Amino acid sequence: MAVTLKDVAERAGVSRSAVSRTFTEGASVSAKTRAKVEKAARALGYSPNAIASSLTTGRTKLIGLVSNNFHNPLFLEVFDLFTRGLQERGLRPLLVNLSNETDPGNSVRMLRQYSVDGVIVASSTLPPSFAEAFRDAGVPVVHSFGRYTTSPHVHVVGIDNIACGRMAAEALVARGHRSVAFLGGPEKATSTQDRAAGFLDALSKRPEIQVSVSYASAYSFDAGREEMQRLLEGTPAAAYFCGDDVLSIGALSAIREAGLGVPDDIGIIGLNDMAMSRWQNINLTTIRQPVAQIIGASIDLVVETIERPDRHPETRLFPCRVIERGTLRPVAS
Repeated sequence: MAVTLKDVAERAGVSRSAVSRTFTEGASVSAKTRAKVEKAARALGYSPNAIASSLTTGRTKLIGLVSNNFHNPLFLEVFDLFTRGLQERGLRPLLVNLSNETDPGNSVRMLRQYSVDGVIVASSTLPPSFAEAFRDAGVPVVHSFGRYTTSPHVHVVGIDNIACGRMAAEALVARGHRSVAFLGGPEKATSTQDRAAGFLDALSKRPEIQVSVSYASAYSFDAGREEMQRLLEGTPAAAYFCGDDVLSIGALSAIREAGLGVPDDIGIIGLNDMAMSRWQNINLTTIRQPVAQIIGASIDLVVETIERPDRHPETRLFPCRVIERGTLRPVAS
């Protein structure tokens, strides 16, 4: 039979309410009583009931982790870091897949059924309205990998995608390319729009450079491969900024299948620096997004917002940098 709170109280020689206070965050209990209760609990193998505790405290310690791109291998890293980070803080992640969801109201209703203490929207493609719907419902929320703005309506943690677009353009120009292109993810995704805007802005004063733009149907290997196959039917650019590593790897597959070399025939730079990009057979030159820092800051912010729901929304941005590998030729001297 399961060990009960009553069993611990009897072994420790204290009241059941003393045991309850010992395992209730913020409750008042003397150091002597706490030590007796914890010793008895260890001896009996007792663990407090999380559901019962939530009825006492009004907190479930559940954090809704919402995303919509489960086909991108990067999110295996993202979910690993998020779930471990939350659990280390004594919180419990509730993973929600919104791949086919278009109405933020449905997401709010579902998560409120679980009485989550807060929500992290972990997506660079979901529109700001998803995170704002939780805010409007009174649920503490952070938009991780969200769109940068100087006046956010909810907490946003991520990168400046426009700056990354400029960084990619400058990397291609520095290598002497005179025909460059942006191969983005879904055109409606805010991350795609911002990366394209930065890329085109950096090249707007370089009339000698031929620039083109195209979009894949998703941030996925297959979509990147299919779009590059289509581009190879015409006259491809000399180098591409693929707006995501998984798109880049799909494009790389199509280029090699066509009998062309990378970077000798076509250069590629991606964005994210996910683990797969470092594999020897891929060796992708990319722009590193500091995923671990973004996730750590997102967890900090959601915890702080649960404690202070009225705190003013803020944006936390982390700098990115080019990681030199083998899919771009060396910088022109």
